[in-house]
Amino acid sequence: MSSTDSLDPSQSRAVRKKASGSSFYIAMRLMPQAEREAMFAVYAFCRKADDIADDGVGTRAERHARLDVWRADLESLYAGGAPGQAAFLAPAVGRYGLRLEDFNAVLDGMDMDVAEDIVAPDLATLDLYCDRVASAVGRLSIKVFGMEEGPGFALAHHLGRALQLTNILRDIDEDAAVGRLYLPREYLEDAGITALDPKAIVASPCIDEVCRRVAGMAHHHYDQARAILNAGPRGRLRTPRLMGAVYSEILTASEAAGFAPPRRRASLPKSRLLMLAVRQGIFG
Repeated sequence: MSSTDSLDPSQSRAVRKKASGSSFYIAMRLMPQAEREAMFAVYAFCRKADDIADDGVGTRAERHARLDVWRADLESLYAGGAPGQAAFLAPAVGRYGLRLEDFNAVLDGMDMDVAEDIVAPDLATLDLYCDRVASAVGRLSIKVFGMEEGPGFALAHHLGRALQLTNILRDIDEDAAVGRLYLPREYLEDAGITALDPKAIVASPCIDEVCRRVAGMAHHHYDQARAILNAGPRGRLRTPRLMGAVYSEILTASEAAGFAPPRRRASLPKSRLLMLAVRQGIFG
């Protein structure tokens, strides 16, 4: 049984359709079948948790309760009981030793968005958020990639943060439209931005200075992730190599365009994605 077999057929199709829009879909598709199915299962879990945090359906208390149902189902899965809605994760958990604490960390990250609209978190809170919503997914993924925990968790730490910071910079207008802003408070204050409303903050011409400092943080994490990969740890490394290459190029494109309003969300054409895939040996 594949890791997505326990999803309703329409749900499975929806998961794959959503994944097809992601920059690393090519790498996921070209992984061996067992690993590919496990990654689709992890992706499906993350999408379901993210939808609870972002779909706006129900009160905050009701959305928190929905996340708690996931926690209970995961606990039951790992205890050998009825897994409920987490049933589709069972093959991946059993085959690759995915850790319960990492699934729970993802839920904790989504709960941060459910508890309140995050606006200008301090650097420590931003780092915690990145760890939960991105690096925890990396810790699940490196198990599927067959990496040892030492270099694997270090890679998840750095690459997860790099990817999340890149997405934060790409999505500042989209986030501000729903009352959120993930740029760090310390950087905003250093730039003289004292507004509390996300839309007012991102309308400031001083936002460019803030975003470039965040971009510098992301570049540091990309450099650290690249050093780990270049050291040649054991495991299937083509997928994280491609993800790092694609998103670091998106970050560079964002910097070249600038972050002062009006902004345009940076993306790469499919031809460039394919070229990066070839360069990273995805087809080798």
